[in-house]
This record gives sequence, C-alpha cells and structure tokens, in this order.
Amino acid sequence: MPKAMGAVKQAVPAEIGGETHVATGSSRTAAKVVAGRKVLPIVEGVVLVAALLAPLVLQDYLTVFATRVIILALFALSFDLVWGYAGIMSFGQALFFGSAGYGVALLARDLDITNIFVVLPAGTLIGLTFALLLGGFLLLGRHPSSVIFVSLGTLTGSYAADRLARGWYYLGGQNGIPSIAPMSLGGYEFSEGPTFYYLVLGILVVVYLLCRFLVRSQFGLALAGLRENEQRIAFFGYKAQHLKAIIFAIGGAIAGLAGSLYAFHEGFVWPNMVGVVVSTQVVLYVLFGGSGTLIGAVIGTVIVEGVSFWLSDNYRDIWPIILGLLLLLVILFRPLGLISFVLGERERVGSFGAKVKENFKEKRNAP
Repeated sequence: MPKAMGAVKQAVPAEIGGETHVATGSSRTAAKVVAGRKVLPIVEGVVLVAALLAPLVLQDYLTVFATRVIILALFALSFDLVWGYAGIMSFGQALFFGSAGYGVALLARDLDITNIFVVLPAGTLIGLTFALLLGGFLLLGRHPSSVIFVSLGTLTGSYAADRLARGWYYLGGQNGIPSIAPMSLGGYEFSEGPTFYYLVLGILVVVYLLCRFLVRSQFGLALAGLRENEQRIAFFGYKAQHLKAIIFAIGGAIAGLAGSLYAFHEGFVWPNMVGVVVSTQVVLYVLFGGSGTLIGAVIGTVIVEGVSFWLSDNYRDIWPIILGLLLLLVILFRPLGLISFVLGERERVGSFGAKVKENFKEKRNAP
C-alpha cells in the first residue's frame, strides 16, 4: 500500500491535480497557473461579502426569500460534493433532504422538541443514516456499480419515498405536516428575518469550509483520481467503492442538515421535498453554476432561484418556458457552468497543497 500511495502522489498531481507545469518546467505555464489560483478565493470572497450585506439592502420579504435560497445552496453543496468530486450521479438527493425535514417536523409535532442543538444534529443524522443505507445497497455490492445503476437506484429511492409520504396518514399524506413550531434556543425562537438569515449563512460558511478542506486533503486527492480514472485508482490499491460510499454518506448528512433548516424556515413539509422534482432541481443548480467547484453550486442556486423569482413575478404565464430555455442555453454553450467564465480548467480540478508537490518533486529529483 505505501508504494501504491506513492504512485498516486506521483501520478495524480501531473494528470489530475493540475500541476503539469512541474513536469514540463515551463516558467510561463507556472506563472499562469499561479495567477489562476487567485481567482477562486476572489470569487468566494465576493460571494461572501455580498451575502453578508444582503439583509442590509433587501426588503423584509426578500430577506426571507434569500434565506430560503441559502438553505437550497447548502443542499446544492451536498450534491456537488457527491457528483462534482466523486462522479456519483445521485438523482435521489432529495430523499435525504426531505426525510430529515419530515424527521424534525415529527420531533416538533409529536415530542415538542425544537431546540436547535437537538433538531439540527437529528436532521443531519437522519440524512446520514438514509445515505448510508442507500449507498451501502447501491455502492458496496460484490461488483462495482455503474453510473446508470446508481442514478436509477437513487431516482427510484426518491420516487418511492415520495409515494410513501403521500400515502402515509401519519406523515400527513398529500398535505404534509403543516404549522411546525419555530426552532428555538432556550426561550428564544428563530423566526423569519435577518436572524434566521445570518444563522443559515453561518452554517453554510462552516460547511463550505469543511468541504473545501475535505476536497483539498489526501482524501480529496483520491476523490479527484476516482472521478478522472476509477480503474487507475483501484489499481493503486484504493477501494473505490468504499470511497464513494463515504462521500455519498457525507453528502447525505449535509442534505439532511439543509432539509432540517428548510422545514423550520418554511414551517411545513410536504411530499415534494423527498421527490423527483426537488432531486432534479438540485442537479440543475449545480449544472448551471458549475460542478466540482463548490462555489459553483452556491452561485448556480442563487442565479436559478433569483431568475425564477423575477420571471414568475413579471412573466407569470410563460416564466417556466423562459427559464428552461436559459438553462438549456447555458448547458449547451457552457457545459462547465457559469463559473467557467472566470475559473480555468486547472483551478477547477484543483491543486492539493505544497506537501504533495514537494513529494512529487523529491521523487523526480531522486537518483
């Protein structure tokens, strides 16, 4: 295994980690790569500053809308982690999102539990558990699972959960569970407005930073290799299916956290939250913004939801058609998403820290 690990560290930076300039020795190429690395932090910084200032300039009803968008951006982050970095097309991501929403709604309705330090961890755990169960079934079989098998399997799981929720009286059937009590902390209740907005923004920032650390770690290096060439990663000694199951479970946990926040923000849950429509919606967010960048998922969610809100207000009869055409144009002409306008391919793939590069250089210079 140590030899295999060393082989990965040799091969991946040159082919996957975007460090071809080390192998070529071209100073001009290196300068371009170094300059390109500054783009992603700038984009992230601009988005963060805009998010922090938004409640100061938005009207109250728009702040409520922006809170919903941030929660959906957290949901999109979970899908980008699964698809953009591990190559798992999960058409059932709403299963984890909605099941967590139903779980915390039942806690609030039946047990009168709304404490933030109980309901959010509970929702995260529900999403993690469902992802482990579904991921174990789809990914940890005797033979490696194909992309189509996993896609259809997750889609089937989401559809089955939707039908179950609609037909189960305990879950409210078609009407869902309305009038969920507000999330609380001691005697304070989190109601719609700037407080709830900054709460979910803080959670999004923390989760984003953890995801950024994860995808730039040694584990992230293995994921990058898995996405680019699964057979080669397996040849180096990694258990590719186990890596997929781990990242699938992490994505489910993040989706569960988002679903918990969404349930308390909206005040009710309904079968669509676990269904195919929401599962497809999150795919469009990431496609539109750009997969495999994390920030692209956030930007895609903001733009799609913002444009939908504006179109539905100004073109009430035909806004879905206009939105569909816009999405189609972006996917056709910018298949890497809107983030590709400012982010180069090498930075999209990413670098994996100085330690990996130093190891690579040492092995090249070794006699």
